[in-house]
Amino acid sequence: MQDISNLLNIAIKASLAAGKVIMDVYDTPFEVALKDDTSPLTEADKQANDIINSFLLPTQIPIISEENKQTDYSIRKTWETCWVVDPVDGTKEFIKRNGEFTVNIALVTNGTPVLGVIYVPASKVLYFADVAKEEGFKADLDSHETSMDVILDRATPLRPKQGVSNPVQVVGSRSHMSQDTLDYMETLKATGKDVEVVSKGSSLKFCLVAEGHADVYPRFAPTMEWDTAAGQAICNAVGVEVISKETNKSLMYNKENLLNPWFLVHNSW
Repeated sequence: MQDISNLLNIAIKASLAAGKVIMDVYDTPFEVALKDDTSPLTEADKQANDIINSFLLPTQIPIISEENKQTDYSIRKTWETCWVVDPVDGTKEFIKRNGEFTVNIALVTNGTPVLGVIYVPASKVLYFADVAKEEGFKADLDSHETSMDVILDRATPLRPKQGVSNPVQVVGSRSHMSQDTLDYMETLKATGKDVEVVSKGSSLKFCLVAEGHADVYPRFAPTMEWDTAAGQAICNAVGVEVISKETNKSLMYNKENLLNPWFLVHNSW
């Protein structure tokens, strides 16, 4: 296994470089295409994916990316370690131009995220974490071309809530509030708690819990592994769990089916 600190630095640099090209597209008129599953695709997705690949391929660690052609599971199942990437998570938010889209890069070993990077290009906010060191950080940057020295100087530790507040702050998606999620919030109310909904797009929903701005993120709607791997790494590094509703254990990665089960993100729940 290569040095995690070095791999984390590479992932951070890749996310910033991707953020720059994403914003170059964001600031101009852009066309939206539809993929086979009818999800939207822009030039930003493709350019960011190319940039990220250029950083990650030299590590000689295989890559699972939303925008790469997926490798057959007969080969993938032999991978002990792989990158899991979403070049633009929240393409719908990108198209709406609300700024709530991210670059997600995670490293997964034996199905478990070991490092994660989430970059918010529109606001130049960077989240990154090393799970083994139990360290997660947030840094507000001035430029997509910020050096690692400056990033580390600006990084502040992520601190999730201790215990559950009342009202319970529940993270809800701007684009995907399912009936199951609404039902879940009703069960919280039935225990006598008030509920406050905190809305964010993309993987920022994980970050809300990791940095103490929410108590729980129920996701009872479809997601793919590249939507969640980086967010799970950041949460796990600071003691927040990401639990499958199917297994009651942590979400796993590089599965034969890259679709996630429903899950719950929580701290001391």
